[in-house]
Amino acid sequence: MPHDPVPALLARATELLEAEFAALPEFEPASETGVDSAAIAQVLEATAHRLGDNYPYFHPLYAGQMLKPPHPVARAAYALAMTINPNNHARDGGRASSEMEIEAVAGIAAMFGWKQPAFLGHLTSSGTLANLEALWVTGQLAPGRRVVASEQAHYTHKRISAVLKLEFASIPADNRGRMDKDALETELRKGDVGTVVATLGTTAIGAVDPLDEIFTLSRKYGCRVHVDAAYGGYFRLIPEAMDSPARRAFGAIERADSIVIDPHKHGLQPYGCGCVLFCDPAVGRFYKHDSPYTYFTSKQLHLGEISLECSRAGASAVALWATQQLFPLQPGGEFARGLARSRSAALRLEGLLRQDSAARFQPLAAGPPELDIVVWKLAAETPERASQLAQKLFVACATRDLHLALVELPLAWFQPAAAFRPGQQGLGDAGAGTVTCLRSVLMKPEHETWLDNIWKRLTAAYEDVIGE
Repeated sequence: MPHDPVPALLARATELLEAEFAALPEFEPASETGVDSAAIAQVLEATAHRLGDNYPYFHPLYAGQMLKPPHPVARAAYALAMTINPNNHARDGGRASSEMEIEAVAGIAAMFGWKQPAFLGHLTSSGTLANLEALWVTGQLAPGRRVVASEQAHYTHKRISAVLKLEFASIPADNRGRMDKDALETELRKGDVGTVVATLGTTAIGAVDPLDEIFTLSRKYGCRVHVDAAYGGYFRLIPEAMDSPARRAFGAIERADSIVIDPHKHGLQPYGCGCVLFCDPAVGRFYKHDSPYTYFTSKQLHLGEISLECSRAGASAVALWATQQLFPLQPGGEFARGLARSRSAALRLEGLLRQDSAARFQPLAAGPPELDIVVWKLAAETPERASQLAQKLFVACATRDLHLALVELPLAWFQPAAAFRPGQQGLGDAGAGTVTCLRSVLMKPEHETWLDNIWKRLTAAYEDVIGE
């Protein structure tokens, strides 16, 4: 593991925090909350050994799922806040951390072009909860009307719609995994759609729905637009590194009715930290409730009045605030440069796969990735054989400490574009309609400098598989 500066930095910060409360009288902790150093040491040693039974998520050779290590400042700030364990449901449960949440959320909103007080937003414990709140609000504003999203949208939208008793429909995707605008208009013509969910960064391949075109259609048919940017939202900071369709989509995001982003993905935060934003602060009226005991220390709006969740970890807000103090969300800044490096790594890997002299790998036929996720199938005489090779290569790579992921994708995405028709094959189709592929999420900036190593291990693992 790399050198960890957190313990020393945290020890100094803890001293400073203790000094803030030095005027309080001493007290003797109860036996069940006291500190038995020997017993704690024993438990922590056992904990460390148990945690060793994990993939090395922090290492550049881990390029499988969407797991990016939190920055040391986020870990330190989170641990420091846990000394107090604030609750950001009400200001008297987390006075300082509530202010820090408001400031951190304003920083995210500003990244999307929204300024206070012309928006409403807060952190959540996950992107799922953030999307639930967004769809709950849209259900209040457009009762009885349907929610539609791409067939490549995260499965949570269909599930949340069922929980909220909102009718849901999937829109076919094109061969880049993006919502097909013609199929969307066909659905909108039925006149009963209330909300279109646009995804900026699908979890399968990092596809970016054509948000600018979706806005045009949605406004024409009187629909709201919710943008699920849980994975890709931060790429708004590097438009110069994206191709034109994705650049236009991210450039249009400020027109959304609501936006979700997950700081615990690209935002360098510990789990769980999601964020939901609404362009109209008036939607806060749907959250209105009364409590007999929690809200008497401030006449200002508290976060519990604009959230479906009650108790929420104030430590998440503290960690996010501290990280954004160190890395402001600015184009051209250090944080943005890290995203650009991940994007560069993805483009380079896709180029190596496409130009492989042995023709062992087959990336998407329609072109390179839009963000930092790369997918490819194995060259084989049948889809079944390609799927078998992918599964074997996945295991063989792990034996060489290279950790990838598997994903099931429409076979048509790997065929010439002229042969593709949106809606002909989807992720849920059985048999020859889909093929098991390898997937690499290159979301660590270090992946850029580790690409040669990754490629060497990938190709060596391939030879292992073929030589079996």
